[in-house]
Amino acid sequence: AAAPVIPKVSSMEAEQVQGTVEGYMRLHDDSGGDRTAERKENYAELVNGYYDLATDFYEWGWGQSFHFAVRRRGENFYAALARHEHFLALRMALRPGMRVLDVGCGVGGPAREIARFSEANVVGLNNNAYQVQRARVHTEREAIGDLCSFVKGDFMQLPFEDASFDAVYQIEATAHAPSKAGVYGEIFRVLKPGGVFASYEWCLTDKYDAENAEHRQIKKGIEEGDGLPDIAITDEVVRALEEVGFAVEEQEDRALQRSAADLAWYTDLEPRYTPLNFQHTELGHGLLSKTLACLERLHVVAAGTSEVQNFLHTAAVYLVKGGQTGTFTPAFYTLARKPL
Repeated sequence: AAAPVIPKVSSMEAEQVQGTVEGYMRLHDDSGGDRTAERKENYAELVNGYYDLATDFYEWGWGQSFHFAVRRRGENFYAALARHEHFLALRMALRPGMRVLDVGCGVGGPAREIARFSEANVVGLNNNAYQVQRARVHTEREAIGDLCSFVKGDFMQLPFEDASFDAVYQIEATAHAPSKAGVYGEIFRVLKPGGVFASYEWCLTDKYDAENAEHRQIKKGIEEGDGLPDIAITDEVVRALEEVGFAVEEQEDRALQRSAADLAWYTDLEPRYTPLNFQHTELGHGLLSKTLACLERLHVVAAGTSEVQNFLHTAAVYLVKGGQTGTFTPAFYTLARKPL
């Protein structure tokens, strides 16, 4: 049940890994023209392929909460992630007995944390079968199954009845949606009148300039490294929420540092010669890639595993650049209410 000692792909048979990597990279190959429309049309294949390949790496290198957070002075990494999750629970005013939907729940880290914190009943929705399996394993081990459950399903067609949840949230998950209005419309449908939807969305900021070649490369690198068909601008997110009927009550970039003492959300991805950040240096990345390639030849890990490490490194490089230039945020926060 624990994360592997070395990063490997456990979601499929070893002989399937290389083909899955090639299929994923093909969808991101824009050398013959922009394939954004194709990525959106095939979003389920794109996103499932990505998480089939990347989930074990995420657990190995990050934990069970697959998101970012600014770190306050004196906070450790995991405390910052938990505070980021608690903020949503507080803004939604979650209480014991409420039925809450986590859209795109990963392996259930935030769902379990929010359920423990609020004592609400949290249902995690995920279209990736391997992540649902991992979420159930972790939940059973933590003995919190009375408050958390997990359902496999597509957030573009939520498998729930109308007006069946008191509150809904998503943390860096609907970035994978082919249409913001499409996924937000489904969330609106399953939310009870008067209920709220809290969200941390991956977005381009108003500093992003589509005419700037460096900015375009940052956007492309994040998309390729993180399984995204496209990245929306913050204003597009607000418009999409309002288009489907939500009243947007709060909006702000929660990835901004509040004081000079805060550590940036991308701190743990920066290349530095420290035990935790060494893997993000060119030397550390090269050593890890060569180690995995050697393990592939020895049949310890599947062929293609080192290529997974390569595109995850691409993600880290361009997420840091997006953060440093201010052109990208992983935490554009909105709180939107469904009218009575």
